[in-house]
Amino acid sequence: MILKSSISATFRSRLNRLFLVLSCSGLCLLTGCANVIPPCGAKISPPSSELKNTKWELTRWNLPPNNNGEVRARQIPQGEASNPIQIIFDANGQRLSGSTGCNRFTASIDEDARGFTLKQIASTKMACSPQRMELENDFLYQLNDYRSIVRNGDQLLMIGTDREVLSFTQKLNK
Repeated sequence: MILKSSISATFRSRLNRLFLVLSCSGLCLLTGCANVIPPCGAKISPPSSELKNTKWELTRWNLPPNNNGEVRARQIPQGEASNPIQIIFDANGQRLSGSTGCNRFTASIDEDARGFTLKQIASTKMACSPQRMELENDFLYQLNDYRSIVRNGDQLLMIGTDREVLSFTQKLNK
């Protein structure tokens, strides 16, 4: 009985050490990946040809981590007449358009070896609720000043220079 208890304690001790090592390794990997942000001047995105004739709806907006490292989500209310925030890449891969939930916008796509950049962003100027106008202004700012775009199947992430992450889900073009 004493031998069985001793083996069991040794086994548990080794198992606990293994768990601790694996946990620390996993945490290091997650922390390292979470802080991988391209350099300030970089624009990283898939080729615009990958996004031709696609439509995306904003489904989540993560704010930058707070002082405790916690990521908070921004509320995304439905727009006027229940219009969501959407972006649409045209069939030629040269323009982006969409809705802020209140106003419509458009932009040209300028592509180089580092990816594409949105230029000449313009929007209509209909009056919206103050809350909606703030969200719209922040969204248009993110479009103008994003650092990278990452596509993962039907998910599109737009990462801002301030570490805000806008998550879009692909919708069928109608």
